[in-house]
Amino acid sequence: MRLAINHVTHYAFEQPVGHGLQRLHLTPKDTHGQQVLDWSMRLTGAAREADYDDQNHNRTTLISLEPGVKEVTVECSGTVETADNAGVVGRHDGFLPLWVFCGATALTRPGPKLRALAAPFAHTDKGVDTLHALSAAVLDALPYEAGHTTVTTNAEEALGIGHGVCQDHAHVFCAAARSLGVPARYVGGYLMLNDRIEQEAGHAWAEAHLPELGWVGFDISNQISPDSRYVRVASGRDYREAAPVTGIAIGAGATHLEVCLAVEQQTAQQ
Repeated sequence: MRLAINHVTHYAFEQPVGHGLQRLHLTPKDTHGQQVLDWSMRLTGAAREADYDDQNHNRTTLISLEPGVKEVTVECSGTVETADNAGVVGRHDGFLPLWVFCGATALTRPGPKLRALAAPFAHTDKGVDTLHALSAAVLDALPYEAGHTTVTTNAEEALGIGHGVCQDHAHVFCAAARSLGVPARYVGGYLMLNDRIEQEAGHAWAEAHLPELGWVGFDISNQISPDSRYVRVASGRDYREAAPVTGIAIGAGATHLEVCLAVEQQTAQQ
């Protein structure tokens, strides 16, 4: 499937920016199941400083905000050819050793609720079927509902709240899988929706590493493994490492963020 993507991130600052730097994870890479045919990034109110691959092998762009600006826009667009590989990404080839993805982070540190969620799977074979069952258990414990959590909510807190979004589902799954000894990572990217083109944000899911398959994706929110409708952009131990935009803007005051995202299938005629 060929997917056309347009992703616009617009910042409006209360005061002129004195100094600002942002780290962007907005450029997908070729991986097993996807090929980037073209991709561009256009900046307004900012300048591109460097491009590099970070510790998670994510394509990373560092930009500086122009002094005195009150608005900054980052527009990314391109086309990606995808295939349905039942979520299988394959062998681990990042810069970090695999054991790093067995450790906890501030957003995935297990507490009593998370340990209780993972306990029924402790004596299973930890294979694909077990991880799909774990995915179902996460969604049962944390039904999808926006407005209850933020990007700083950790997995244990989300379980206590009892509702969450795709980011929370990925954190809880990663934390539970790691507690079972299964390496797991957070993935951010795009999902083509069946009922609309325009979206308010990107999507998040998780990947677990199995000896016989390598990395395998699990979209907990939709209870499937990623198929040809998905585009991987960045991965990491949690959201903080895979976030599309992070950074600082000194002197900016209050900041208003607006995201416009469109993902659609591109036909041969287009």
